[in-house]
Amino acid sequence: MKLTQIAAICTIATTATLAQATPVWQDFSLTGLYGENYALPANGNDSNQQNTITAEYAAKLQYGDFFAFADRTNNDLDGNETYFEVSPRLSLGAVSGKKLEIGPIKDVLIATTWEGGEGFNNYLYGFGFDLAIPYFQYAQLNFYKADNDKNLNDDYQVTFTYGVPFKLASEDFLVDGFMDWSTTEDDHASELNWTTQWKWNAGKHISPKTKLYLGVEYSVWNNKYGIKDLNQNDVSALVKYHF
Repeated sequence: MKLTQIAAICTIATTATLAQATPVWQDFSLTGLYGENYALPANGNDSNQQNTITAEYAAKLQYGDFFAFADRTNNDLDGNETYFEVSPRLSLGAVSGKKLEIGPIKDVLIATTWEGGEGFNNYLYGFGFDLAIPYFQYAQLNFYKADNDKNLNDDYQVTFTYGVPFKLASEDFLVDGFMDWSTTEDDHASELNWTTQWKWNAGKHISPKTKLYLGVEYSVWNNKYGIKDLNQNDVSALVKYHF
């Protein structure tokens, strides 16, 4: 059996397991972004305007967690493009009924991700850790083996996701984001994508239940798409609404 098939089965099995559980909590949001310094292979410069609409879904479940998003951009590799990720994780602590806690580690999970876009599918699988870090609302560290599509050599990836809430006077803010780092291979360079959103909770001034955030997204992407020396350094205006 090919690694692609193994990864696909792992992702589907994990998703099916998690789907049977009633969510402890769940969240759906839409984000609009506009930036002017996106890097494109066509000219190699980070001076391209781009609009992005992102739909996100996150849920904490009895036996793990689930996160998925889809980006729709108007100015990417081939113009208008859609890119998505589906990332179910299975908690070994919940399945075994034992606390897998040591130091800053709160839990150990089987981590999987399905990446898809215009004509490609990548499958990532490995282990994840939920971390307890002071002042962080959440922190997750995942280690993946990537089974890449489109004849790209397979590589390894580390993903760190985080959220840090804070207050200034009576105003509520949230800094959250992710950092992906992947290894270099013969046919693509090592990538570092560090994207952070800095958001102000404007919704609470409308009503206590309105979850409207305004802010910026800061993206540093070295060797974008695995292309050597295609680097992006962009600040985008952001509007985000949680339903």
